[in-house]
Amino acid sequence: MAALALTLPVEYGYVLLTATFTLFSSSWHGVRVGGFRKAAKIPYPQAYAESNDMKAASGDEKKKMYLFNCAQRAHGNFLENMPAFTIAMLIAGLRFPVTAAIMGLGWNVSRIFYAVGYTSPNHDKGQGRLYGLTFWLFQAGLIGMVGWMGVKMVI
Repeated sequence: MAALALTLPVEYGYVLLTATFTLFSSSWHGVRVGGFRKAAKIPYPQAYAESNDMKAASGDEKKKMYLFNCAQRAHGNFLENMPAFTIAMLIAGLRFPVTAAIMGLGWNVSRIFYAVGYTSPNHDKGQGRLYGLTFWLFQAGLIGMVGWMGVKMVI
């Protein structure tokens, strides 16, 4: 079995900067949820406005609760996908640092569009989140790059 030496290309710094941006993006999501929580008057640690809350609310209050739920769900979806994305970007960046960083930047921008669209008062049923679904393409691309690296190492 041959040993594998790991040398980081200087461009790997772009990957690390993108990973740092991802951490700021995560915090941005959390701060947004806090603003929507305050507007909806949903006390912490209650995770969502529940159906009983919604039934008892007026039209404007109900809309604020709905948007809080959307913000919370956008943040939850971000947190669900962030580990796989981050691991894939960090690994893919070992061989393809610039491409991985660009794809990571695209993923983060898509996640922002997703969150902003999801909480748009002009879209019913969270349809605004569709503006950011391109994050799946970036995430799948990074995962594919990691798989390709694995194949190339064993053949």
